[in-house]
Amino acid sequence: MRVGVLGAGRIGRLHADLLAHRVAGAELAGTFDVDPTLATVGAVEDLFELSDVIAICTSTDTHADLIVAAARAGKAIFCEKPVSLDLAELDRALAAVEEAGVPFGIGFNRRFDPAHGAVRDAVLGGRIGEPQLVRISSRDPAPPPLDYVRVSGGIFLDMTIHDFDMARFVTGSEVVEVYARGAVRVEPSFEDAGDVDTAVVLLTHEDGCLTTIDNSRQAVYGFDQRVEAFGPLGMAASENPLTHTGVVHTAEGASLPTLPYFFLDRYIPSYVREWEAFLAAVRAGETPPVSAADARAPLVIGLAAWRSLREGRPVRIEEVPA
Repeated sequence: MRVGVLGAGRIGRLHADLLAHRVAGAELAGTFDVDPTLATVGAVEDLFELSDVIAICTSTDTHADLIVAAARAGKAIFCEKPVSLDLAELDRALAAVEEAGVPFGIGFNRRFDPAHGAVRDAVLGGRIGEPQLVRISSRDPAPPPLDYVRVSGGIFLDMTIHDFDMARFVTGSEVVEVYARGAVRVEPSFEDAGDVDTAVVLLTHEDGCLTTIDNSRQAVYGFDQRVEAFGPLGMAASENPLTHTGVVHTAEGASLPTLPYFFLDRYIPSYVREWEAFLAAVRAGETPPVSAADARAPLVIGLAAWRSLREGRPVRIEEVPA
C-alpha cells in the first residue's frame, strides 16, 4: 500500500515525515509500503497514479475538489480538517466519497492523544457515571498571522473546531444547541478581520450533558489543552504534559518546567497513532475511526457558533443549513 501526500506546507511535511519515518517503522512495518518520495511536488494526477492512499494536507479551499478527484480515482482518502469552510462544499465532497465507496478519514488527531483518550475511556466505561458536565480549555501560545486569520474561517472553524470534535468524542453524544460569546482581548487587528481571539462556548448535547469550551489565542506559558468530564460517580481529566519532569524546591518555593510551546511538541504521538489507526482500518476493509460524520458535525457546530455570536442567542443545530 503506497501513500501519497498532497501538500508542501508544514502540515504536509509533517504527514510525509510521519509516514516515512515513524508510522512505517512502527508495528505496521512490512505491512504498508510508505514511500517518502511520494510527498508531492508534481502533478496531482501523477500522485494518484502512484498511490493507493491519498493524504490531503493542502490549504482548506482545495480540499473538496481534491477529495472528489481522489474518490473518483478510487483512492482511500485521509484529509486534514476541515474539509471545507462551506457546508455545501463539504457535502459535495462527502457525497463523492459515498458514491465511490472509498475509505475516508478526517484529521482530528487529538482523539488519539492518550490523555484525552483516557477521559473518553472513563466515560464510556461508566467509571464517572453518565456525564453531566464537560469542560474543555484550548489556548494557543501566540496568535496566528493576520493573513492566516483572514482565510482560516475564524476562531470557531480553525481552532475551536478541534474542541467541538472533542466534545462529541468524549461524551459520545451529538450537539443540539450552541451558544457562543467572543471578544478581541489579545490582538486588536483581529477585529478588522471579523474575528475574535477570546471565546467561550456552551454546547448542549442530545443526552442533556453540558460542555463549556474556553479559547484564547495567547497563553504565554505554553500550549494549553485540557479536557475534563464530570459525572455522578466522579471526574476524569487530561492535564498538560510538561517539557520535562525536573522540579526545583528552595526556601522560596518550588518551580516547574514550562508547557510545550508548539503543537508538534505536544501532539506528535497522536499523529502517529492517528495514521496507524487509519491505515489499519483501510487494510482491514473497515470504516476509519474518524470518518465522514466526524468531518461534518464539527463544521456545523462551528457555523452555529458564528451565528450565535453574531446574533447574540443560542442556535439550534438544525438552523445551520437554513
